[in-house]
Amino acid sequence: MSETYLSAPLPRKQTVAVNVGGVMIGGGAPVVVQSMTNTDTADIDATVRQVAALARAGSELVRITVDRDEAAAAVPHIRDRLAAMNVRVPLIGDFHYIGHKLLADHPACAEALDKYRINPGNVGFREKRDRQFAEIIEMAIRHDKPVRIGVNWGSLDQELLTRLMDKNQEEGFPLTAQQVTREAIVQSALISASLAEEIGL
Repeated sequence: MSETYLSAPLPRKQTVAVNVGGVMIGGGAPVVVQSMTNTDTADIDATVRQVAALARAGSELVRITVDRDEAAAAVPHIRDRLAAMNVRVPLIGDFHYIGHKLLADHPACAEALDKYRINPGNVGFREKRDRQFAEIIEMAIRHDKPVRIGVNWGSLDQELLTRLMDKNQEEGFPLTAQQVTREAIVQSALISASLAEEIGL
Protein backbone atom coordinates (compact mmCIF):
# COMPACT_ATOMS: atom_id res chain seq x y z
CA MET A 1 0.00 0.00 0.00
CA SER A 2 1.21 3.46 -0.79
CA GLU A 3 1.61 6.11 1.87
CA THR A 4 -0.68 8.34 -0.16
CA TYR A 5 -3.45 5.79 0.23
CA LEU A 6 -2.90 5.53 3.98
CA SER A 7 -2.76 9.28 4.50
CA ALA A 8 -5.98 9.99 2.59
CA PRO A 9 -8.89 8.39 4.46
CA LEU A 10 -12.29 8.40 2.83
CA PRO A 11 -14.58 11.18 4.02
CA ARG A 12 -17.13 9.93 6.54
CA LYS A 13 -20.82 10.40 5.96
CA GLN A 14 -22.47 12.59 8.59
CA THR A 15 -24.78 10.35 10.60
CA VAL A 16 -26.87 10.50 13.75
CA ALA A 17 -25.00 9.54 16.93
CA VAL A 18 -26.38 6.47 18.72
CA ASN A 19 -25.57 5.50 22.30
CA VAL A 20 -25.09 1.74 22.64
CA GLY A 21 -24.58 0.97 26.30
CA GLY A 22 -22.33 4.00 26.76
CA VAL A 23 -20.42 3.57 23.48
CA MET A 24 -21.21 6.20 20.87
CA ILE A 25 -21.57 5.10 17.24
CA GLY A 26 -21.85 7.56 14.37
CA GLY A 27 -22.21 11.32 14.56
CA GLY A 28 -18.47 11.82 14.20
CA ALA A 29 -17.58 9.45 17.05
CA PRO A 30 -14.47 7.31 16.51
CA VAL A 31 -14.99 4.01 14.69
CA VAL A 32 -15.44 1.18 17.20
CA VAL A 33 -14.62 -2.52 16.99
CA GLN A 34 -17.42 -5.07 17.31
CA SER A 35 -16.86 -8.80 17.71
CA MET A 36 -19.22 -11.74 17.83
CA THR A 37 -18.99 -14.79 20.02
CA ASN A 38 -19.05 -18.29 18.56
CA THR A 39 -20.23 -19.94 21.76
CA ASP A 40 -23.64 -21.37 22.50
CA THR A 41 -25.11 -18.39 24.37
CA ALA A 42 -26.99 -20.80 26.63
CA ASP A 43 -23.56 -21.91 27.92
CA ILE A 44 -23.15 -19.05 30.36
CA ASP A 45 -19.61 -19.92 31.49
CA ALA A 46 -18.23 -20.22 27.96
CA THR A 47 -19.98 -17.08 26.75
CA VAL A 48 -18.82 -15.00 29.72
CA ARG A 49 -15.24 -16.19 29.17
CA GLN A 50 -15.33 -15.33 25.49
CA VAL A 51 -17.01 -11.94 25.90
CA ALA A 52 -14.46 -11.02 28.59
CA ALA A 53 -11.57 -12.15 26.37
CA LEU A 54 -12.91 -10.14 23.43
CA ALA A 55 -13.35 -7.04 25.57
CA ARG A 56 -9.83 -7.36 26.97
CA ALA A 57 -8.48 -7.76 23.44
CA GLY A 58 -10.03 -4.42 22.49
CA SER A 59 -13.53 -5.20 21.29
CA GLU A 60 -15.78 -2.30 22.24
CA LEU A 61 -19.07 -4.07 21.42
CA VAL A 62 -19.83 -7.79 21.51
CA ARG A 63 -22.66 -9.50 19.64
CA ILE A 64 -24.16 -12.74 20.91
CA THR A 65 -26.70 -15.04 19.27
CA VAL A 66 -30.12 -15.13 20.89
CA ASP A 67 -31.76 -17.96 18.99
CA ARG A 68 -33.87 -19.87 21.51
CA ASP A 69 -35.38 -19.72 25.00
CA GLU A 70 -32.28 -21.09 26.74
CA ALA A 71 -30.08 -18.44 25.14
CA ALA A 72 -32.51 -15.63 26.00
CA ALA A 73 -32.74 -16.85 29.60
CA ALA A 74 -28.94 -16.86 29.86
CA VAL A 75 -28.44 -13.24 28.76
CA PRO A 76 -29.19 -11.52 32.12
CA HIS A 77 -26.88 -13.97 33.90
CA ILE A 78 -24.12 -13.28 31.35
CA ARG A 79 -24.57 -9.54 31.92
CA ASP A 80 -24.43 -9.97 35.72
CA ARG A 81 -21.34 -12.20 35.60
CA LEU A 82 -19.52 -9.73 33.36
CA ALA A 83 -20.40 -6.87 35.71
CA ALA A 84 -19.07 -8.88 38.68
CA MET A 85 -15.79 -9.27 36.75
CA ASN A 86 -15.77 -5.51 36.06
CA VAL A 87 -16.06 -6.17 32.31
CA ARG A 88 -18.07 -3.28 30.89
CA VAL A 89 -18.88 -3.99 27.25
CA PRO A 90 -22.21 -3.50 25.48
CA LEU A 91 -23.95 -6.73 24.47
CA ILE A 92 -25.82 -6.89 21.18
CA GLY A 93 -28.46 -9.57 20.69
CA ASP A 94 -28.53 -11.19 17.25
CA PHE A 95 -32.02 -12.53 16.53
CA HIS A 96 -33.32 -15.02 13.94
CA TYR A 97 -36.98 -15.73 13.11
CA ILE A 98 -38.33 -15.84 16.69
CA GLY A 99 -36.73 -12.70 18.13
CA HIS A 100 -40.15 -11.12 18.67
CA LYS A 101 -41.22 -14.08 20.81
CA LEU A 102 -37.96 -14.32 22.75
CA LEU A 103 -38.01 -10.62 23.65
CA ALA A 104 -41.65 -10.84 24.76
CA ASP A 105 -41.17 -14.06 26.74
CA HIS A 106 -37.87 -12.97 28.34
CA PRO A 107 -38.17 -9.31 29.41
CA ALA A 108 -34.99 -9.58 31.48
CA CYS A 109 -33.12 -10.45 28.28
CA ALA A 110 -34.76 -7.53 26.46
CA GLU A 111 -33.54 -5.22 29.22
CA ALA A 112 -30.05 -6.72 29.64
CA LEU A 113 -29.09 -6.30 25.98
CA ASP A 114 -27.73 -2.94 24.86
CA LYS A 115 -28.82 -3.24 21.23
CA TYR A 116 -30.90 -5.54 19.05
CA ARG A 117 -29.64 -6.72 15.67
CA ILE A 118 -32.24 -7.90 13.20
CA ASN A 119 -31.95 -9.05 9.61
CA PRO A 120 -35.10 -8.37 7.57
CA GLY A 121 -34.57 -11.68 5.77
CA ASN A 122 -34.59 -13.59 9.08
CA VAL A 123 -37.61 -12.04 10.76
CA GLY A 124 -40.35 -14.15 9.23
CA PHE A 125 -42.08 -15.01 6.01
CA ARG A 126 -44.84 -13.35 4.01
CA GLU A 127 -47.66 -11.92 6.14
CA LYS A 128 -45.83 -12.70 9.39
CA ARG A 129 -42.70 -10.75 8.46
CA ASP A 130 -43.95 -7.19 8.96
CA ARG A 131 -45.88 -8.07 12.12
CA GLN A 132 -42.91 -9.85 13.72
CA PHE A 133 -40.55 -7.04 12.66
CA ALA A 134 -42.94 -4.51 14.22
CA GLU A 135 -43.05 -6.49 17.48
CA ILE A 136 -39.25 -6.37 17.77
CA ILE A 137 -39.21 -2.63 17.07
CA GLU A 138 -41.95 -2.08 19.66
CA MET A 139 -39.88 -3.99 22.22
CA ALA A 140 -36.86 -1.84 21.38
CA ILE A 141 -38.94 1.29 21.93
CA ARG A 142 -40.34 -0.05 25.21
CA HIS A 143 -36.87 -0.88 26.53
CA ASP A 144 -35.19 2.19 24.96
CA LYS A 145 -32.75 0.10 22.90
CA PRO A 146 -31.17 0.97 19.55
CA VAL A 147 -31.63 -1.43 16.65
CA ARG A 148 -29.20 -2.41 13.94
CA ILE A 149 -30.87 -3.51 10.74
CA GLY A 150 -28.26 -5.75 9.14
CA VAL A 151 -28.81 -7.12 5.64
CA ASN A 152 -26.59 -9.62 3.84
CA TRP A 153 -26.58 -11.87 0.79
CA GLY A 154 -27.03 -15.06 2.77
CA SER A 155 -30.43 -14.21 4.22
CA LEU A 156 -31.92 -11.71 1.83
CA ASP A 157 -35.71 -11.27 1.63
CA GLN A 158 -36.45 -13.69 -1.21
CA GLU A 159 -39.79 -12.07 -2.09
CA LEU A 160 -38.10 -8.72 -2.67
CA LEU A 161 -35.27 -10.31 -4.63
CA THR A 162 -37.70 -12.26 -6.84
CA ARG A 163 -39.73 -9.12 -7.51
CA LEU A 164 -36.62 -7.19 -8.59
CA MET A 165 -35.35 -10.10 -10.70
CA ASP A 166 -38.73 -10.34 -12.47
CA LYS A 167 -38.72 -6.58 -13.11
CA ASN A 168 -35.19 -6.79 -14.50
CA GLN A 169 -36.28 -9.62 -16.83
CA GLU A 170 -39.29 -7.62 -18.04
CA GLU A 171 -36.95 -4.72 -18.86
CA GLY A 172 -34.68 -6.93 -20.98
CA PHE A 173 -31.99 -7.69 -18.36
CA PRO A 174 -30.25 -4.29 -18.19
CA LEU A 175 -28.62 -5.37 -14.90
CA THR A 176 -26.65 -8.47 -13.99
CA ALA A 177 -28.00 -10.81 -11.32
CA GLN A 178 -25.29 -9.52 -8.97
CA GLN A 179 -26.37 -5.91 -9.53
CA VAL A 180 -30.01 -6.80 -8.88
CA THR A 181 -29.01 -8.60 -5.68
CA ARG A 182 -27.06 -5.56 -4.51
CA GLU A 183 -30.09 -3.37 -5.19
CA ALA A 184 -32.26 -5.80 -3.21
CA ILE A 185 -29.88 -5.56 -0.25
CA VAL A 186 -30.07 -1.76 -0.28
CA GLN A 187 -33.85 -1.71 -0.71
CA SER A 188 -34.35 -4.25 2.07
CA ALA A 189 -32.39 -2.10 4.52
CA LEU A 190 -34.13 1.14 3.47
CA ILE A 191 -37.63 -0.37 3.53
CA SER A 192 -36.99 -1.85 6.99
CA ALA A 193 -35.52 1.38 8.35
CA SER A 194 -38.50 3.33 7.05
CA LEU A 195 -40.91 0.85 8.64
CA ALA A 196 -39.05 1.07 11.96
CA GLU A 197 -39.35 4.86 11.87
CA GLU A 198 -43.06 4.65 11.06
CA ILE A 199 -43.53 2.44 14.11
CA GLY A 200 -41.79 5.07 16.23
CA LEU A 201 -38.13 4.12 16.53
